[in-house]
Amino acid sequence: MKLSRFAQIGALGAVAALALTACTPANEPAPGGDASGDASSLSGTVNATGASSQGAAQQAWTAEFQNTNGGVTINYQPTGSGTGRENFIAGSSQFIGSDRAFNEEELAAGEFGSCVTPDIVEIPAYISPVAVVFNLPGITELNLTPDVIGQIFDEKIATWNDPAIAELNPDADLPSTNITPVYRGDASGTTGTFTEYLASVAPEAWPYEDGDEWPVSTTRSESAQQTSGVEAAMTAGEGTIGYIDASRAGDLGSVAIGVAGDFVPFSAEAAAQLVSASPLAEGRGEGDLVFEVDPAAAPAGSYPIALVSYLIACEQYEDEATADIVRSYFEYVASEEGQNAAAEAAGSAPLSADLRSQVADAVALIGTAQ
Repeated sequence: MKLSRFAQIGALGAVAALALTACTPANEPAPGGDASGDASSLSGTVNATGASSQGAAQQAWTAEFQNTNGGVTINYQPTGSGTGRENFIAGSSQFIGSDRAFNEEELAAGEFGSCVTPDIVEIPAYISPVAVVFNLPGITELNLTPDVIGQIFDEKIATWNDPAIAELNPDADLPSTNITPVYRGDASGTTGTFTEYLASVAPEAWPYEDGDEWPVSTTRSESAQQTSGVEAAMTAGEGTIGYIDASRAGDLGSVAIGVAGDFVPFSAEAAAQLVSASPLAEGRGEGDLVFEVDPAAAPAGSYPIALVSYLIACEQYEDEATADIVRSYFEYVASEEGQNAAAEAAGSAPLSADLRSQVADAVALIGTAQ
């Protein structure tokens, strides 16, 4: 299984914990509990939608949080990032997961239906490689440069034994099978991450801007809905190639990507190296922590397609019970315990201790208008 290849904790996986984790001293409350260790007093249901890339992590997070907080139900539906953001704007989701943060234009509009004010909290919660995977029987790994990847997904390279691929993989017995690129048909932050990578590092081979929607007018590519749809299409289709959150790579073949003269396979550790070298965006609100990841500046040894997926909530809710549940849930997700649960379930890279501290300050802003 490919999952075992990136299950190591990377550069962002420092072992220090927040005061909010399960390692909280006995005289301080853990998320959702109280100082005496009594059962949580939280009660209610919170509806959330968004990134399907977070699916495995959300299952682990909600199961453990609800186990600790028996009166709480977290309904997280993996609808895709685009739908999640639409639902947050409409007010039908109290919080969301998204593979990209709200952009400046969306923030300026300030239209978030569940929120009392335009101020929101956006925290990096899930950092994972976006794997380029393929289905060719008998071949488990290929080396590809950014230009070749761009040409494949732009349908300029049509067969697996094309000289451009063969030159990079002289020891591979490449078939003449037609290449079928598989892309996300729904608006997806994973697509945004992948197209941003290609636009940054291979502008001649990939003459498109980055964005959440697939830009190629396709003749032989295949559309799939959400992460699960890409996984199903890839597994069923010999000759396919696609991009997917690495937690769902399974037994598919994977691409080692050319970076600084070497070929780097996906791993949580290598993705964490890219993100740890990236600054946080300036000019946003106090609780709005967004990375500016530049794939073109990927340091040697790093994996250049790293998904930074966010949890997004209101700073102020009208309902106190909702605010308390969302704040406590975000506290758990950002804790060492929560981050390690995601790493075990999905192979993601846990946040560093320094970043967890920043996230804790942002999450503490979640409350009600009083």
